[in-house]
Amino acid sequence: MTSAVEHEQLWERNLKALPFVLLALATVISVATIPEMGPRTLGMRVTLGVLVAATAVWMWRWMYVYGRPHPVGYVGRTLLAAALTIVHPLFCIFAWVGFLDAFESFRGRWRWVAMAATSLIMATGQTGGPPPYDSPWQSAALPVLFVVNFGLATLMARYSMHLDAVSQERADTIVRLEHALAENARLQEQLLAQSRESGVRDERERLAREIHDTIAQSLAGVVAQLQAAEGSADAQDVRRRVARATEMARTALVEARRSVQDLTPAELADACLADALSTLVASWRVDHGVEASFVVVGDPTALHSEVEATLLRIAQEALANVAKHASARRVGVTLTFDESEVILDVRDDGSGFDPAAPRRSSSFGLGVMRDRAQRLTGTFTLESAPGSGTAVSASIPALPRGPA
Repeated sequence: MTSAVEHEQLWERNLKALPFVLLALATVISVATIPEMGPRTLGMRVTLGVLVAATAVWMWRWMYVYGRPHPVGYVGRTLLAAALTIVHPLFCIFAWVGFLDAFESFRGRWRWVAMAATSLIMATGQTGGPPPYDSPWQSAALPVLFVVNFGLATLMARYSMHLDAVSQERADTIVRLEHALAENARLQEQLLAQSRESGVRDERERLAREIHDTIAQSLAGVVAQLQAAEGSADAQDVRRRVARATEMARTALVEARRSVQDLTPAELADACLADALSTLVASWRVDHGVEASFVVVGDPTALHSEVEATLLRIAQEALANVAKHASARRVGVTLTFDESEVILDVRDDGSGFDPAAPRRSSSFGLGVMRDRAQRLTGTFTLESAPGSGTAVSASIPALPRGPA
């Protein structure tokens, strides 16, 4: 199966050879009809032969040596075709090639002049030669045949121009489509690269949040229990605190594995959110010796695992902040189930602080809680003032358990 380039090259070779084929055909027919229509004298016959040879040489020079259509080559061939037709009318068969490359040889209105000249040569040959004519019918037929030849040639030329325009439009469309596809491929690669970068960044942020909310807090609890045990003179209290520190260390190890594997928090593996928060508040109360209460408002419902994990982590971080900074005597945790959202409130009566004051560069917890809530299109609010305690609230859409 030939390619498009090979097919085009074949057409070019055939079109270059066609004028020679028509010249040879017209020569054979003219020689066969010389007794009836051709020149009657030897001199005219020799002239005819010279004109045929000159025409062949002229076309070879301009078509194969020069290599492309040219106005000079076209004009010379047309004059030779006119001379041949005058000597023998049937050489109008060869003159037809003037319609073939007029548009390639000229520009603008000169194309139509070339078409008209070829049409006149064709009409002259079709009426039996140039005027004057013996019959009035020949004289009348010459302009009619000129109009017919020029009209048909014009019609075919305009149709060819239309096909060229359509072909060019399609080619331009293909080029634009190729550019669009290339641009789309470039954008696709860019999006993939951005997606990979975003995935890496999100995973780093997730691990940072998990480490801060679970492992770091558990290890801080281990250190606190061991320091308290070190300063205690009661052997039973020391054993209790060491046991608690050991339990916290195991919890930190479990959470480390779950964080790496992006699993559900251990507290929610076999419990609902309300139970997990109740257990969390109770353990925190024992560890820190601060009065802490947990209240559920509304009818508890099973929520999407991401929602439950987010609220649990926010509660853990809020309680950790109370233990570190608040010096509170009472803490209250409330979980409210609404029709469209679930709300977590953590309040304390501690020292409080000014939310507008600059925070230390190591202050990470508040930002983590806000990011966790906003990640699920929720909201996070903070209310505090020096000496008036602190209240944090996280509101997240109550997505049901199952696909979000």
